[in-house]
Amino acid sequence: MSGKRYPEEFKIEAVRQVTDRGYSVADVAGRLDVTTHSLYAWLKKYGPDANKHRTKAEEQAEINRLKKELKRVTEERDILKKAGGVLRKSPRVRYAFIKANSLLWPVRRLCLLLDVHPSGYYQWLKAPQSKRQQKDQRLTGLIKQFWLESGAVYGYRKIHSDIREYGERCGINRVHRLMRLSGIKAQVGYRRPRQPGGEAHVVTPNKLQRQFNVTQPNTAWVTDITHIRTHEGWLYLAVVVDLYSRKVVGWSMQSRITKELVLDALLMAVWRRNPSTTVMVHSDQGSQYTSHDWSAFLKTHGLEGSMSRRGNCHDNAVAESFFQLLKRERIRRKVYTNRDEARQDVFDYIEMFYNTKRRHGFNNQLSPVEFENRFSKRLISV
Repeated sequence: MSGKRYPEEFKIEAVRQVTDRGYSVADVAGRLDVTTHSLYAWLKKYGPDANKHRTKAEEQAEINRLKKELKRVTEERDILKKAGGVLRKSPRVRYAFIKANSLLWPVRRLCLLLDVHPSGYYQWLKAPQSKRQQKDQRLTGLIKQFWLESGAVYGYRKIHSDIREYGERCGINRVHRLMRLSGIKAQVGYRRPRQPGGEAHVVTPNKLQRQFNVTQPNTAWVTDITHIRTHEGWLYLAVVVDLYSRKVVGWSMQSRITKELVLDALLMAVWRRNPSTTVMVHSDQGSQYTSHDWSAFLKTHGLEGSMSRRGNCHDNAVAESFFQLLKRERIRRKVYTNRDEARQDVFDYIEMFYNTKRRHGFNNQLSPVEFENRFSKRLISV
């Protein structure tokens, strides 16, 4: 029977019954109460062709060994190729790699290649996250929240200010590291080469002279025009920006680039700010700003004109900077079906985000509205 064990002498004699005496395998198996399978195996081992079968068996065993070795080497190559620089990382990083690939390769093989002990890996699986890891996880969630609230445009400096204002204590480098690990980046634009020089206007000189830093609101405003592409056609935007806080105090959007466009924007600025002293209004030398109606409006409302040199955008850099932010953070990320859709989106950016929420580097990471509110509080305290 299959459960019995037979001595080698018994097996040799059983084989001889077949090879020397001429009995059939079935007959000998029946008489000796063994299976034909066992008897055939004994024939291969002790029969006349034993050496041949032994050689074949050894060759097959060698082939199986080589296949096993090839499989092992191939697995190790694939593991190391996928692991990349994990070998140079801390054990926790290697443990995480092992966990992520435990369904593809055996855990012990992964531990051996990554030079960690399996017991350490299994202990790591049971252990909870450290306090620092837990805080990193919570901070990463806050970072993603503030980044999305900014329209996916903030970098680590502004997000760090948001987190500090929220009440969390952490360093700016930590925020930068967590953003890099999470793949969160600031919206980055590009700069076009500009040509310096240009001629001054014969009537309205450049009185601002690039003195963009003023000490109080309603000292100097800058204004300019830009265009926005829609499927319906161009939409033109004129803005007026207060140099003190970089707040957009006036704006107008129309389908045509006329003098009414810039006059409406300036009129909004006058209504909203109601300046008590003379305000310098700086612009370029576009035909809208050199018109008689523009000059008359300035004179009527006690405003003082100033103009950039011809073709020199650096003289009006603050207005250009605002348009660059608007297009980088909002317009170039959208496709507008018609002018009304673009008008609503630009209004949302200026009034709902830029003026009231967007942190500005010039304002010590405060929004223009908050920066002016703090100025008012200082005046009251004095």
